[in-house]
Amino acid sequence: MNIAKNIQVAQEELSHLGVKLIAVSKTKPQDAILEAYGAGQRAFGENIVQELVQKQEALPKDIEWHLIGHLQSNKVKYIASFVSLIHAVDSLKLLKEIDKQAGKHKRVIDCLLQVYIAEEDTKFGLDHAELIELLRSDELAGLKNIRITGLMGIATNTPNEKVVKAEFYELKTLFDGIKQSFFRNASYFDTLSMGMSADYKIAIEQGSTMVRLGSTLFGGR
Repeated sequence: MNIAKNIQVAQEELSHLGVKLIAVSKTKPQDAILEAYGAGQRAFGENIVQELVQKQEALPKDIEWHLIGHLQSNKVKYIASFVSLIHAVDSLKLLKEIDKQAGKHKRVIDCLLQVYIAEEDTKFGLDHAELIELLRSDELAGLKNIRITGLMGIATNTPNEKVVKAEFYELKTLFDGIKQSFFRNASYFDTLSMGMSADYKIAIEQGSTMVRLGSTLFGGR
């Protein structure tokens, strides 16, 4: 598996579409990440906090680390000093903890709100009503050390492209509505993170601005 070549091909495909590539490096050894880094990749996604912390300490300091998995409130403190973007925020409680820990480091941490779009019980996320309720909350308005920069979602894991397409379409429609209603004058609300190795092409067709690719770049599953 030529990681550098895969990175270059993916970057070429995505850059002219204006789509940002997050290389999903979870479970991957440091030398694989360094090969991707050598090919120009700077944004990497991890889903286990402990693994993320170890890699951040050992690898080049200009890497932009994304926490892409479900995050427990009690783990936020370990990544608050350096994380670039937290993808899967699904509660006000978690936002409050991120705000608190970011404040300790005098940082503003960018966050994406995860929306539940899949036909599966295993996925985390807010439903539409919970999302609106959170965005209208006075408590959210008081958080000064977080910034909501967009939405993310994970489609159903199915070979049925029609289902996947419909779910991504739904999330893009919701994103546009949320931007209009809550972030009309906020240029930073510009990220729609949807699409992984199996379905990223459909996600891009439906308006994704950020894809999370693992096996496409690093091989394996």
